[in-house]
Amino acid sequence: MTRRSCGIYAAGLVCALLLVLGIGLTVVQLFQTVIHNRLKRELTLTEGSRVFETWKNPPPPVYMQYFFFNVTNVDEFLTGSKPKLSQVGPYTYREYRPKANVTMVENGTRVSAYNPKTFVFLRDESVGDPSTDAITTVNIPAWAVMNKVKGNFWKASMVSIWMNSLGSDLFTTQTVDELLWGYEDRLLARIAPSYPDVEKVFGLMYKKNGSNDGEFVYHTGEQNYMDYGRVDTWRGQSQLSFWTSNQSNAINGTDGSAFHPLLSKDERLYVFTSDLCRSIFMEFEKDVEVKGIPAYHFTPPRDVLASKEENPANEGFCVSPRECLGTGLLKVSPCRKGAPVVASFPHFYLADQNYVDAFEGLNPVREHHQTFLDLNPTTGILVRANKRAQINILLNRISGFPKTRPLNDIIFPVMFINESVVIDDASVQKLQKLLLIVSLVSNFPLFLVALGGIMLIVLLVLLVRAHKQKANSGEGTSYSAVSAKEKEDPQNGTYVGMTPMTDYSASTNSEDKNEMN
Repeated sequence: MTRRSCGIYAAGLVCALLLVLGIGLTVVQLFQTVIHNRLKRELTLTEGSRVFETWKNPPPPVYMQYFFFNVTNVDEFLTGSKPKLSQVGPYTYREYRPKANVTMVENGTRVSAYNPKTFVFLRDESVGDPSTDAITTVNIPAWAVMNKVKGNFWKASMVSIWMNSLGSDLFTTQTVDELLWGYEDRLLARIAPSYPDVEKVFGLMYKKNGSNDGEFVYHTGEQNYMDYGRVDTWRGQSQLSFWTSNQSNAINGTDGSAFHPLLSKDERLYVFTSDLCRSIFMEFEKDVEVKGIPAYHFTPPRDVLASKEENPANEGFCVSPRECLGTGLLKVSPCRKGAPVVASFPHFYLADQNYVDAFEGLNPVREHHQTFLDLNPTTGILVRANKRAQINILLNRISGFPKTRPLNDIIFPVMFINESVVIDDASVQKLQKLLLIVSLVSNFPLFLVALGGIMLIVLLVLLVRAHKQKANSGEGTSYSAVSAKEKEDPQNGTYVGMTPMTDYSASTNSEDKNEMN
């Protein structure tokens, strides 16, 4: 057997081996299963895991932006005109949110933590000075007190007298700092001595700078990777008590900072938000890329805040049958001490059009007012997010308060927030390295298939060349000189002639016979 034949056989053997092995491993997805199992073990909220320190101290900067609706025609509105709103903002703050008192519980299957938040004002990222910029808006303390005493003639009459004597109107003008971080309200100061649970100071973010909203207990994901980061209890409770059905009171999903690895486009992601006192869900919308990192874009669909007619599952969020609001709204007064606070997306995005048409100055735009999460599907790591929510106040006629008689029911916008985060460059580099390792290991069988394909090409080249050489060799002929002396070519001199092969044994025997004769 020649060397060329050995090479052909070896190439064929290696080619077959690589193709069979590569295709077999691809079909059974052995390497992909191995690396995915490794991810499930590595991405847990346990000491020493890849993500635990990042979860405790998130490196990407978080920004909180506040936008206010300044009312420019208060007197006209109180006499029946459509309210005119002017959006003022953003007032931007850097948000620091390291977790505190992190403790492993229940044999390491759970981890408890507090989520304190600290806000630092960023002047260069804001439209003005919050200490001097004034906003005219709904007098929330007055409306909260009026709603608290409605139905009680004597209390309502007393509060009405106090409001007139103190000059507490249905609308107020305060600075941005006062509206956010607190100011002493005259009506609350008058009531507070008689009601210990009433504070004299009111602010939309009062006592929220440097504080937390209670203890969270999370699943570590060690027992089941699908539970990674899922909230187990909040303030010691595994079920809420604000709403009227078990489904509405359920605490589902994570707190929005962590999601399980190996995400699917078909799954519904739940997020529990203590600001809304409920869980919401998000669904896959499209593939995106953030700083070179592939991600799934998840957004809350219209069903999340749909009316009970559109989505019967939302009936449990009705405070009462008479207070069941339309699509796009959620009355959160049960967890706001009875204050007539209504949550929505900014500019009533995804809400019924009549809420938008009730005002001049509102224009819901998907790009500016949609809440979304961009998650890397392999690791579940958050690469970009925008949490957007609007605070509104329900204004209506309240018996015992003459100033409210001209009003029809209206959901009045006060402010909306935009809490945003984008993965930082250092985290991008770490994530890219991890994704590269996952890709190489997962695609190793395809590498074997590709190598087998290359060997198949080599094999075909060798076979073709061997076939050509065999065809050119002229089987059954040999090359030899015509005689011992080179025959003279009358035109070109000497040449080597090609003659048929001779049976030398036969010619020798013939010569011997001639000599004997």
